[in-house]
Amino acid sequence: MEAYPFKSNYLELSGIKYHYLDEGRGEPVIMVHGNPTWSFYYRDLALALRDSYRVIVPDHIGCGLSDKPGADEYNYTLKQRVDDLEALLSGLGINKDITLVVHDWGGMIGMAYAARHPERIKRLVILNTSAFHLPKTKRFPWQLWLTRTPLGAFLVRGFNAFSLGAIMFGAKRPMPGETRKMYLAPYDSWANRVAVLRFVQDIPLKPGDPAYSIVSEVEGKLDKFADKPMLILWGEKDFVFDHHFLGEWIRRFPQAEVRRFPDAGHYVLEDAGDKIVPQVKQWLKKNS
Repeated sequence: MEAYPFKSNYLELSGIKYHYLDEGRGEPVIMVHGNPTWSFYYRDLALALRDSYRVIVPDHIGCGLSDKPGADEYNYTLKQRVDDLEALLSGLGINKDITLVVHDWGGMIGMAYAARHPERIKRLVILNTSAFHLPKTKRFPWQLWLTRTPLGAFLVRGFNAFSLGAIMFGAKRPMPGETRKMYLAPYDSWANRVAVLRFVQDIPLKPGDPAYSIVSEVEGKLDKFADKPMLILWGEKDFVFDHHFLGEWIRRFPQAEVRRFPDAGHYVLEDAGDKIVPQVKQWLKKNS
C-alpha cells in the first residue's frame, strides 16, 4: 500500500504470527513502537535509513499486522514483550552493533532487552518514552487512570477510545485522513483492541504489579549505557511523557544529545518528522 510501502515478514511464536519489517542492509537499527501505535509510526524513518542500515521494526503481538489473540491465548505482559523481541532478534542473528530507537512503551520494552544484553547495544535514540519508574514529581495522568477502570476498559474495547484519543491529542499537527485511518486500521473491533487495553493495565505503579520488578531492574542497569551515544528527541507538548520524564533522562544521561521540539506532542515523529529524520541520519553517521 502506498502509505506503507514495505514487505511483511512473520515469525511464528507458539502458533501466533509476529509481524515485522526487515529492510536494507548494514548495521541493525531496531525501532520499537509503543501503544496504541504500530510499525507504521516509523515508516518515514525506516524509508530514510534502509539504504544504509538494516532496519527491523516489529509489531508487538496484538498490534499492527501481528495476530491479535485473546488474553487467554497470549500473556500480555512486559516480560512477554521483551521475550518476543529477544526471540525475533536472536532468530535474525542480530546480536551486535544495535541501534535502538524507542518510543512510548517501546522504551521500556527496548531498554529491558538492552538491559539483558548491554554489550549488543551501540547507540540509543529516545523519543518521548521512559525506562524507569514514574518520576516522583510526576502525577499519573487521570486519562490513564480512567482507562484502567471498568468504564475505561469498555470505552477502549467498545469504542476504540484510546486510539482515537491518541490521534486527537497525541499529535499537535492535524493528521491527514489517510494517516488517521492507518493508525486506527489494526484496532477495528472489540477483539482487536485487546493489546491497547492490556498495555495500559500493565503499567506498573506499585510493588507487586507484574511489571514493577522488571522496571526496577532496568532502572538499576541504566548506568551500563552511560558510555553509549544517545540522541533524545522530545516533543514538549506531550502531557504524559512530559518535562518530568525528559528531566530524568537528562539527569541519568548528561552526555546525551538533546533536541527539543516545542510544538510537537507525543507523536513526535508525526509532528516533527521532517526535522527529526534528517537529524537522525546525520547523528548516526557522526556516531558510526
